[in-house]
Amino acid sequence: MIIWSEIMALDLGSMFDYAFFQRAIIGGLCSALLCSIIGIFVVLRRQALIGEGVAHLSFGGIALGLFLGLYPLDTALLMSVVGIFAISYLQRQRIVYSEMAIGILISFGLAFGAVLASLSGGFGVDLFSYLFGSILTISSDDLIVIGVLTVAVVAFVIVFFKELMHLTFDEQGTRLTGIPVFAFEIAFNLVLAFSVVVSIKIVGTLLISALLIIPAASAMQFSRSFKGTVLISVIIGVVTVQIGLIMSYIYDIATGGAIVLFGIGVFILCVMLKKGMSWIAAAEPEEKTLKAESGEGR
Repeated sequence: MIIWSEIMALDLGSMFDYAFFQRAIIGGLCSALLCSIIGIFVVLRRQALIGEGVAHLSFGGIALGLFLGLYPLDTALLMSVVGIFAISYLQRQRIVYSEMAIGILISFGLAFGAVLASLSGGFGVDLFSYLFGSILTISSDDLIVIGVLTVAVVAFVIVFFKELMHLTFDEQGTRLTGIPVFAFEIAFNLVLAFSVVVSIKIVGTLLISALLIIPAASAMQFSRSFKGTVLISVIIGVVTVQIGLIMSYIYDIATGGAIVLFGIGVFILCVMLKKGMSWIAAAEPEEKTLKAESGEGR
């Protein structure tokens, strides 16, 4: 009640007068849209760890950009793309298992970023915002990059939705139909890298995997169709990100933490609702049986 009264006492409409918050809302919508859609494929293909690997590797790219005085999202995207090809190469050549390759890249990304940060004088405020997200640091240049990557990813998913769906549920069957599975694997992983870069300023590199997984996991509690699951995931993702942004603004807390904690709350609620619906559905046949038996007794 205390928290709600504090929120109601604030003029929530006034926050939209600030340019930085407008950019945060737009960037948050793009991030939620991409991660919610791509997250469904990632979860169903059991590749959540790849998202984690790309996110941590992008941290090294951000540190490289700050160290060299370059635009951090550009170097983060470059490192993410290189990491995707490195994972694919190590896996295809059977040098190590996929999980091992991802673990190696996670370690490399964090270690590389830590070394560069120490050489430049430690973790500054800018680097902290990339780690955990910050609504105050989304610039017009960031928004341009986010917008371009969002359009590219959404266009790719719309055009190749059927192929991606077949690849998700039946990779072997998809291969037999003549669809270039390897090319689509690379393309999907690149799309995943783009989605990670889009979300860096919103939730930070350390929490991006949660934004990929939580909306998808919540949506899968209800929908029985693939398209329905994607739609519900997008709705949950957008609501989660926007409310998290507002909460981070009101209480001056890390944006990524606020978004992820609210998303986990939504996931718990979805699980409880599903359990409740299952109990109700299981109780209805028993009730009908009791009524039938009582009717026969008469």
